[in-house]
Amino acid sequence: MSIIHRMLLRTFVPLFLVAMLFFVLLLQLIDVFSSIWRYFAHDVTLLEVGRIALLYLPKCVAFSLPVAFLFAIAYTLGLFYANNELFAIFGSGVSLYTLVTPFLLLGAALSAAGFLFDDAVVIPTFRQKNEAYARAVKLITSLSQSSVTVTSPDQRVVYQADYYNDAQKRLTGLTVVVRGPDMRFESRVDAAYADWAAARWVLHDCRLFTWDPATKLLGEEKRASYESPLIDEAPDTFKKLSRSVDQMNRGESLRYVANIRRAGLPFRAALTDYYRKFSFACTPLIVALIASSLGSTFRKNILLMSLLAALVISVTFYVAQMVAAILSKNGYIPPLAGAWSPFTLFLVLGFMLFRTART
Repeated sequence: MSIIHRMLLRTFVPLFLVAMLFFVLLLQLIDVFSSIWRYFAHDVTLLEVGRIALLYLPKCVAFSLPVAFLFAIAYTLGLFYANNELFAIFGSGVSLYTLVTPFLLLGAALSAAGFLFDDAVVIPTFRQKNEAYARAVKLITSLSQSSVTVTSPDQRVVYQADYYNDAQKRLTGLTVVVRGPDMRFESRVDAAYADWAAARWVLHDCRLFTWDPATKLLGEEKRASYESPLIDEAPDTFKKLSRSVDQMNRGESLRYVANIRRAGLPFRAALTDYYRKFSFACTPLIVALIASSLGSTFRKNILLMSLLAALVISVTFYVAQMVAAILSKNGYIPPLAGAWSPFTLFLVLGFMLFRTART
């Protein structure tokens, strides 16, 4: 690493850490004060409020990192420009690309690390934070629902229930249709209710209809109980879809999308959010590119202008993500485009700004 790069990083690192602390504190205060009336109404102790805030800390870090990174880069280069150090650096033959290479490499490293950090730390703690908050302010969320229709992964078994009771793991008013490998009708079971036991559903008070392909006759019999290894769809599939993909890791979110697709429910929004897990992780790389091109723009009011640029670009990026997600959810663009189009747009913008940056 050259002397110039070490000098650049010595200025950048403290600014980045202070900016991270500022934005994390800001997000924590917004979260606490937006719920303070609920805390007072339910006599939540300061210790519990502090525990909820601590669980929210990793999420605040994930949100603050791109903004703090952009601000620190822009402010560092702005200081160099205001002190006429950039003129000396560029005059000695060092290009802007060579100068900001550490920022670009750091942006790529933070993108990879941020993705792993989000999957391993942010999602579990954010889920625990929401659960702790719900317990503290007495929020009750029921995962039971009525009129449930689900198909098995191989499409052979179709479930239709009048009601799913999540607390009892019970399906009421259940009809199960089983098809053969050729998707022809094999059997149907009408049950008053079914309970989950031993990794399968046990149906009670049943009427069983079976088709005999040899005689072309439909058989019928009544049974007090009935179970089959084919009727083994997990209870989670029948739950009300109240969870957000933001609270699931990669594996959980992928299974969640597959479940709602099998259930015939709208899945485009969930699939877009799944793809956004990957695109959002690459935000520091875009930030490094845009901030490196903007850094030599500010010579006066550097602190204010750098902070303003960081906030404006961040808000614009998040708004672009929201608009793309809405377009994807309503079927105007594919889910993959809904997740990656803002990233691609800002990446192109970053390259354009970089090419026209003052050197």
